[in-house]
Amino acid sequence: MVNSVPHAKTYYSDGNYKYQDVDYFPGRLKQNFENKNDTHNIESTNSDLRHYIAGLHRKSRCFFRKLENLKAVLHIFIDAYNKFGEAKLKYTDRLPPFSILDFL
Repeated sequence: MVNSVPHAKTYYSDGNYKYQDVDYFPGRLKQNFENKNDTHNIESTNSDLRHYIAGLHRKSRCFFRKLENLKAVLHIFIDAYNKFGEAKLKYTDRLPPFSILDFL
């Protein structure tokens, strides 16, 4: 699977024994054994994707018939998600008076 994805500058792993046989490109593997903050952030984003995009729900009858449609929806969502994140940073000491839907 690693060889089928586009090459990255760095590959990250939590050091799980299941990944020991994976051949990463030399010098590009970084392991994080102690801190799971990055995993929390990624899982949170994945949860938001499944929540807001019906075609990505785990048990859904809705699905994307064309890859182009999925890419278009993800592009719009990611743009709104990033704008929401930037605006949320301005309100670190109190709750933001808006939601991600305001940025669509």
